[in-house]
Amino acid sequence: MTLLKVGQLAPDFDAVDCRGERVTLSEYRGKRKVVLFFFPRAFTPACTLEVRNFRDNHARITEAGAELIGVSVDRAEKNCKFAEAEGLQFRLIGDESRVISELYGVVWPVLRIDRRATFVIDEQGVIVEVIHHEVQVYRHLEDVLERIGAVKA
Repeated sequence: MTLLKVGQLAPDFDAVDCRGERVTLSEYRGKRKVVLFFFPRAFTPACTLEVRNFRDNHARITEAGAELIGVSVDRAEKNCKFAEAEGLQFRLIGDESRVISELYGVVWPVLRIDRRATFVIDEQGVIVEVIHHEVQVYRHLEDVLERIGAVKA
């Protein structure tokens, strides 16, 4: 399956985050933008850098009217340990069953881990930006901040 594209309606999902709270994409419709980012594996060097970038700029993202949600195919327990170790204040979801990841077309066919992809979803639930940089980890944050109009700190 290929990555979803700009202009498509973002598929809804129902999951539990690391706080034990239910999260659905539809709860933000009509209210807030959503920055939904997928990363390959918790506790790996590049993923840790990416998550720290989002963590350190979380306030800028929320001030720009967006909710930040991270997803990987790790077990929920591993993602929750990762969230705790990195002091994450945003929602993090372990998608071990790959249901959410498959909906967005981010699962690598052979490796069965997530591609490094970020979707910016508007208040109506439409994908307005797809960011896909496997190696340029910093570009995800930069592209997100630009797209949502976050002001420089």
